[in-house]
Amino acid sequence: MKRKAVIQLNEQDNVVIALRDLTKGEQPDPLNLTLETAIKRGHKIALKPIKQGESILRYGQIIGQAKYDLKTGEHVHTHNLAMSQFKQEYEFTTKAYSLPVIKSNRTFMGYHRADGRVGTRNYVGIISTVNCSGSVARFIAEEAEKTRLLDAYANVDGVVPIVHGGGCGLSAKDEGYAALFRIISGYAQHPNFAGILLIGLGCEVMQISDLVDRRPIRPDGELRYMTIQNEGGTQRTIQRGLAELSEILAIANTSRRESAPVGKITLGMQCGGSDGYSGITANPALGYASDLLVRHGATTILSETPEIYGAEHLLTQRAISEEIGQKLLERIAWWEDYTARNGGEMDNNPSPGNKRGGLTTILEKSLGATAKSGTAPLSGVYQFGEKVTECGFVFMDSPGFDPCSVTGQVASGSNIIAFTTGRGSVSGYKPTPCIKLATNSEMYKLMSDDMDLNCGDIVDNGISIAAKGEEIFELIIKVANGEKTRSELLGFGGVEFVPWQIGAVM
Repeated sequence: MKRKAVIQLNEQDNVVIALRDLTKGEQPDPLNLTLETAIKRGHKIALKPIKQGESILRYGQIIGQAKYDLKTGEHVHTHNLAMSQFKQEYEFTTKAYSLPVIKSNRTFMGYHRADGRVGTRNYVGIISTVNCSGSVARFIAEEAEKTRLLDAYANVDGVVPIVHGGGCGLSAKDEGYAALFRIISGYAQHPNFAGILLIGLGCEVMQISDLVDRRPIRPDGELRYMTIQNEGGTQRTIQRGLAELSEILAIANTSRRESAPVGKITLGMQCGGSDGYSGITANPALGYASDLLVRHGATTILSETPEIYGAEHLLTQRAISEEIGQKLLERIAWWEDYTARNGGEMDNNPSPGNKRGGLTTILEKSLGATAKSGTAPLSGVYQFGEKVTECGFVFMDSPGFDPCSVTGQVASGSNIIAFTTGRGSVSGYKPTPCIKLATNSEMYKLMSDDMDLNCGDIVDNGISIAAKGEEIFELIIKVANGEKTRSELLGFGGVEFVPWQIGAVM
């Protein structure tokens, strides 16, 4: 089958997208003209003359305005496309259509936990409350590996040290403290952890007593904790830590995979290193898979608030209530203030790599990113790292920085991550497996050792969004069953725990 040269994504669009590198002098259908410049795949071409100040449309939505008059066949990008403010119509709940429930016996083999959630992995975690205890947390994990402690516990996937750069030098009353508290609590409760060893220094702002005394972190009781200062220093903490770890490992080793409904999957949806193909291939295919999961009773989480900016109206239309829609807009308003007071603006988001891949404004990037959400009603809006309690499709507030956003999704309960990428991402997120979905075949071939699935064949071979979405859905179930992803096989997940540091460091 001959590969198309360009695609018009919506009949209202006044640009088309190049589906391969186009050369100067080429006459790509259906433009019926000769290109005056070469145009890279994923980039935009004017479909007709566009006046200065006229809105440029992709997906049938505004992505910016022309800086000056554009002629048919002209390359449309950062040099001639600008973002400006325009009134958005939110139309709360107008497209909140319930999806038909799929009554099936689809299951996966997972680890059932005391709180009713199901893990897709069976790790033991060592979590530091503060940067000052991070090295000791790592020392305990390294000593366990050096002494081959895990050899006696074949049913445990591994010991994961969770360390970070915060926990002190902040006010215990501000939103940064509250966010870190949710993250540490969320990881300590995560269903992919069979047990937790919590390590503090002793004098930090993020006190272990606050974490463990307010409420039981784990209903199964498999949480041990200590501070380096109370134990008498590094070596004594390591010795006691290894003793506690041995007991936790013995208990974790009794866990076995048992059948669970697909509805026990909580999928965090992420995109990073996006390109002009993201909103055409991998993102809508993931959206289709998200809808399938929701129809089976599962939960899917969209995040990265700066990367829905300009497309939030598509989500408020799907909110099941005006209250939920307004909650999303409150987060948008918070971000506008947050970026302004820190000397930034929301259109700062598209990275140099995004732009090289064909994306121009945050509006364009957001419209493609939102395609990951499918068509399901929006049933909830959560703060960063807040535990998700609703089933269905929900939104969790987070930055667009991928490791930070995924950290929040994991804390919220995601037991699998699906990550679309056009430029190529090589990260992983223990304790949660991460599936990498390539948006284009060229990058997939170049970085095949890091990618789990190619979605570029939607363009190359005419594979339908539905067929690719089904393929993603089946891959998610395989990974839930224990099939390792590429990032797991490569050993990623040791440095990608990145809590969102909000506010002053004092």
